[in-house]
Amino acid sequence: MVKLLLKKSYRHKDLKEIKFNNLWNSYGVFTTMRIIGKPAKILFFRQHINNLIRSLKIYRINKNNTKRNIRHLIKLNINKNKKYDHLFRIALNNKMTSISLRKRIKPKSNFTLNLLNYKRIDPKHKNLKYKKILNFLKRLDTSKSDIALYKDNKILETGTSNLLFIRDDKIYSPINNFYEGTTYKFFYKKIKKIIKKNISIDSLNIYDEIILIGSGKGVVSVNRIKKTDWKRKSLKNYRFLSKIYAKAVTNCPRYNG
Repeated sequence: MVKLLLKKSYRHKDLKEIKFNNLWNSYGVFTTMRIIGKPAKILFFRQHINNLIRSLKIYRINKNNTKRNIRHLIKLNINKNKKYDHLFRIALNNKMTSISLRKRIKPKSNFTLNLLNYKRIDPKHKNLKYKKILNFLKRLDTSKSDIALYKDNKILETGTSNLLFIRDDKIYSPINNFYEGTTYKFFYKKIKKIIKKNISIDSLNIYDEIILIGSGKGVVSVNRIKKTDWKRKSLKNYRFLSKIYAKAVTNCPRYNG
């Protein structure tokens, strides 16, 4: 079970603190950002907030001064004397904004994936309809494994991250029915070599590497996929992407609100 080190909810109309509600499975959207260091840095902060605002508009729950209010709540709840390597979640519905903080769990080198025949509700947006996924994730040691979602024999994403598939040093990702997260967009822009392709379960053995990328996981090399014959053949592109990500972490500016 995830231990929340901070959990607060605020009413939209006056930002008054109210009883905490994590908002899971309600009508709304969320984003999870990695917060690092002392003083605190929030990785890809502007991109996270812009993605969140776009999703709020699509869901027609965008309120006045949303961006300013989010910045205020983050600044209010960041401890200037604390050294961070945590995940900061912001969730919004029509009535409230909820924030929470948890320790980031560092993935291990023998990371595995478990196949799950499921497609997220409205997968193009980071909405709060996550009940089924959370129920599966609760059963896992998330430092060692994640669930790989698939539908109609096509792999889409994991319960927490995007997926990249590497064959002969070419990098592929699914075509649709998954959320293009902030870390995914960072790499898509940075390396400009991600090829969109349907990734079938039956074709997994042609890939040399499978890599998770996401706000919580960072960059993770998958060692094997359970109930398949696929096993990792290389770490070459994982090392390449890890260096790019590590540089982004190092160069991330201090959060000033």
